[in-house]
Amino acid sequence: ITSGFNPGAEKDGYRGFVYTSFQERATKVSHGNVGRLARQCGDTKLAQICAKIAGDEARHERAYQTFVTEILKRDPNGLLKVFGDIMRGQIVMPAELMTDGLDAELYENFSNVAQRLGVYTAIDYAEIVGHLVKIWDLEHIEGLSSEGEKERDYLCNLPRRYMRLAERSMQKKKPAHEEPMKSFNWIYGREV
Repeated sequence: ITSGFNPGAEKDGYRGFVYTSFQERATKVSHGNVGRLARQCGDTKLAQICAKIAGDEARHERAYQTFVTEILKRDPNGLLKVFGDIMRGQIVMPAELMTDGLDAELYENFSNVAQRLGVYTAIDYAEIVGHLVKIWDLEHIEGLSSEGEKERDYLCNLPRRYMRLAERSMQKKKPAHEEPMKSFNWIYGREV
């Protein structure tokens, strides 16, 4: 984050609330998965820390999702337009611009390791989109303009589309033991 981060909110409250609804759930999922891995490796303290962080993220998630629910009651066309626009550009994670001054592909390497270890995967991404479509009950929103209906249809079809793409990408992946190991400075160059 200190290297700069632009979630694409463009000083727009709707964008900010949609983005954070997604991002808080993603960080909840990833911290929960790190905690699960820590527990499997016998590190109960790290598992407890991750559970605490995941719980905090869940509370943040509920708040932002509640804000969006209220916006949908007042301006469904405006919110759906913004949500559709955000999803056409994909959600950018805060770590995307991270740097260690050495690895020009740090985020890509970090992301690949996270995917391989099951910390945060393409399937998680698809499930989060599906969760938001369901929790905001997009399929049943009434009184939309024709543009709003198009956005709703687009958004309601995204979870299935993303899940098919995610499953396809997971099937194409090499087995974990064939993936190249990567080292990271913040764990003293240890390879994972």
